[in-house]
Amino acid sequence: MSERLRTGIAALDRQLEGGIPSGSIVALTAAPASQAELFLYELTAARGTLYLTLDRTSDAVANSLKNAPTRTGDATVRDVTGDAPLDNASKLVVALPESSNLVIDPVDVLERHEPARYRNFLNELQNHIYNTGGLAVLHCLDGRDVPSLRDTTEHMADVIFQLETTVKGDRVENRLAVPKFRGGRALSDVIKLDLAAAIDIDTSRDIA
Repeated sequence: MSERLRTGIAALDRQLEGGIPSGSIVALTAAPASQAELFLYELTAARGTLYLTLDRTSDAVANSLKNAPTRTGDATVRDVTGDAPLDNASKLVVALPESSNLVIDPVDVLERHEPARYRNFLNELQNHIYNTGGLAVLHCLDGRDVPSLRDTTEHMADVIFQLETTVKGDRVENRLAVPKFRGGRALSDVIKLDLAAAIDIDTSRDIA
């Protein structure tokens, strides 16, 4: 079995028998109005992280990391801007050092490129992450305008986290499903999460 890399989210690592196999690409799908960013921020505490932001500025992301109500690391945050974001992202990815995290937030911007070029990017990303023993997390916004290449992203991903946020009465509930897990065991049960000061598994309001 491949070496497991901790996500930095202790409750999730326990469920995943120690973490995610090194060299994996993870697709985190969540609604834009969810607290999925807490996932991304807490991942930075596990190891060195290159955080590529494609919508927000690097200053905005860095400030959010600094003020996040959870553990974070000293991530390197880079804007991916200009007329060729796919090319610019590729240049940054190939410089990723050994055993590092890569966060692409959100990947939607890249999913709107030509299918052949996007598939080539994902293949190069997969090769680099595998060869360096790292972990890549693609933040996939599951909103009103999902890119047509989302199927390609999910097919290429080794692990899929599906975060569902719902409002029930006077509380917000977050549930995480892991329907795909190459190199390990996919979780048969949906996990109810408490996304507050730290990410934890919520067992206080389980439905029988």
